[in-house]
Amino acid sequence: MKITDLQKKQGDFRMKIDSLTLESGKIHGIIGGNGCGKTTLCKLIMGILKPDQGFVDYEGLDPGKITMTAQRPYFIQGSVYENICYPLKVRRIRPDGQKIDKWLARCGLLEKKYQYARSLSSGEQQKVSMIRALIFDPEFVMIDETLSNLDPENLELFENVIFDIQKKRKITWLFISHRLAHIYKMCDVLHFMHEGTVLASGEKNRILFETEDERIRRFVANEVIKMEGSV
Repeated sequence: MKITDLQKKQGDFRMKIDSLTLESGKIHGIIGGNGCGKTTLCKLIMGILKPDQGFVDYEGLDPGKITMTAQRPYFIQGSVYENICYPLKVRRIRPDGQKIDKWLARCGLLEKKYQYARSLSSGEQQKVSMIRALIFDPEFVMIDETLSNLDPENLELFENVIFDIQKKRKITWLFISHRLAHIYKMCDVLHFMHEGTVLASGEKNRILFETEDERIRRFVANEVIKMEGSV
């Protein structure tokens, strides 16, 4: 996927990305301070927002194979099962009951299959959101803080799910997370955003530990301090 001359203005915020390449089959991470444009970029890729200028070249990727999860997932009125089936319904894919049950069992939610989805705890909702995003075997997945508030055990569960998927068939991922340790563990490539622009892209060690850009150095140092303070 190649992004060229992408511009979007929302209130006082302006995004301007001259060029960004998201290599297929890689796990990408977007890092940067609050309000730098991470979620806006994902919404532009997803088609939820329309750019004021520029374009996203999907390079033949079917838009129906792109999905996005959010920190606060939206659920339709209905059960866990109905919500998981929703992306299948809109894509006219027949639900595979065994496949859905396997996902629910792996996430410890099988007994809540027919429970009203909006009555679940926040952690359970995030797990259902992940299942819903992956149930139709997408090729490009954007995860916007969906895993950030999971407890360590469930975070590890989905890390293993993602690594398992990559072993079987390499798809493209785009992570947003305030957990720098999680981003470092998961991602092959990092992109640092600042005030609506992409300052740097590249291999994670180069971006996090070898950069000479003072803005990136300050961000990384601040995140490390936060992590150390929470121990």
